[in-house]
Amino acid sequence: MDPSRQEGARSKKRGAQWLGWAILGIALSALPFILEKGFSPYYLFLVIKVLIWALFAVSFNLVLGYGGMMSLGHAAFFGIGAYTCSLLLVKTSCPVFLAILAGPFAAALAGMVAAFFSVRVQGAFYFATITIAFSQLAYTVAFKWRSLTLGDDGIQGIPVPALISTEATYINMYFFALAVTVLCIYIVWRIVKSPYGLLLRALKEDSVRATFIGMRGDRYRFIAFTISALFAGVAGVLYAFLETSVAPDILSWTSSGEVILMSVLGGMTLFLGPAVGAAIMILLSSLVTAYMKYWLFTVGTILILIVLFCPKGVGGFVFDRYRSRAKGA
Repeated sequence: MDPSRQEGARSKKRGAQWLGWAILGIALSALPFILEKGFSPYYLFLVIKVLIWALFAVSFNLVLGYGGMMSLGHAAFFGIGAYTCSLLLVKTSCPVFLAILAGPFAAALAGMVAAFFSVRVQGAFYFATITIAFSQLAYTVAFKWRSLTLGDDGIQGIPVPALISTEATYINMYFFALAVTVLCIYIVWRIVKSPYGLLLRALKEDSVRATFIGMRGDRYRFIAFTISALFAGVAGVLYAFLETSVAPDILSWTSSGEVILMSVLGGMTLFLGPAVGAAIMILLSSLVTAYMKYWLFTVGTILILIVLFCPKGVGGFVFDRYRSRAKGA
């Protein structure tokens, strides 16, 4: 093809991409006003919840989808981020900004401790066992240490900054959660596309060969686990601000199971696949509950069908269809 034609085709593609991003930005900006004013604030609450869990799922997929590490206790870092920020705001006079930063920092430190022991073991079973044990340890501390965490009563009435308070409207909280989620997901995307991300995927595909070329698998897994824990802590802080309360349940292995299911449903091989899975899980569990009595059975049936007929997840299925049509065109 003539070089001038190639350049023209590339410029048209870039123009179409920028147009698509502009339309998406306008839609996301108008969405909260449409939902809250035109329908119900509850729908906007669900959208914010989807954003938070999408961030958690995408950060978790750095460990599972790209690192090949089955962590059954990743909710611990989500909960540690939420609890750290909440305790600082409720029991101390810590500035809000520092409390927000302390949540992810504490989650990252906890991730470093868990990774120090888990990445050294050989075998997926032992790795999963160590991570779930760490999660249950964090859950037990939150449940039993009543003088600090208030036990199973949880921490209620978390003081949310006035700028993003949800007492009168969810709109400010939506834009805050959207900005933080987009920024964090972009950082994770840059990590995945970096040389480090390529090496991490090589380690997942064949750890023996990766070791032969001089890669230190433990180091790469340790870094990925810590980064994932950091962004899980960010999602935990957003969760605490949205719910204005936290309870030990968010640290349990069942919450870890939910984020694993989100990654599988959306597609672990697609970067935004876990975000798609988060949207499916949140909307199904929330909307089906409102209209059906046996909602657990209904949700379970739908999820089984999705897994059976979309082995790569819903996001992977849609992306493959789009790519095949583009090649045909």
